Amino acid sequence: MPDLSDTIALALVILALLYFAAISVVLTLIDIRTHRLPNRIVLPSYVVAGVLLATAAVLSGDLVALLRAVIGMAALYVFYFTLRLVRPSGMGGGDVKLAGLIGLYLGWIGWGALAVGAFAAFLLGGLFGVVIMLAGRAGRKTAIPFGPWMIAGAWIGVFAGEALGRWYTGLFVGA
Repeated sequence: MPDLSDTIALALVILALLYFAAISVVLTLIDIRTHRLPNRIVLPSYVVAGVLLATAAVLSGDLVALLRAVIGMAALYVFYFTLRLVRPSGMGGGDVKLAGLIGLYLGWIGWGALAVGAFAAFLLGGLFGVVIMLAGRAGRKTAIPFGPWMIAGAWIGVFAGEALGRWYTGLFVGA
């Protein structure tokens, strides 16, 4: 039977994910309409997620999850920042900041969630781009908000990332 600290830790993780769900809806709608991901929503979300997940880690004794979350945050932030440096017109600053936040959440869950969530964002965004180009609704230089695809990829990572990651690595390891 789990003790009280584990139960509280689980409640804090659930609260963090519910908060992420709420900002996911808001950020998706804003990005679709304005092609912006406002700092006033994204930046405080680092604090909310960080405090909730760090407290959960301390209460549960799962400091590995916290370390993984910090590494995930840094990895996705640096990856998106590099993409923005290489091609500034292809990636907005809001996408870079959102990437770090998504990395924090997905890293907490696990390496599979992080990898699958990051990959799914590019897969979904790319497929959408191809579909609207084929439909004649966009050209190669049409700006497409990427935040909604990052968020969709993140939720795929949350709900299926670990299982998909195990399945994928199982194709190559021990098969």
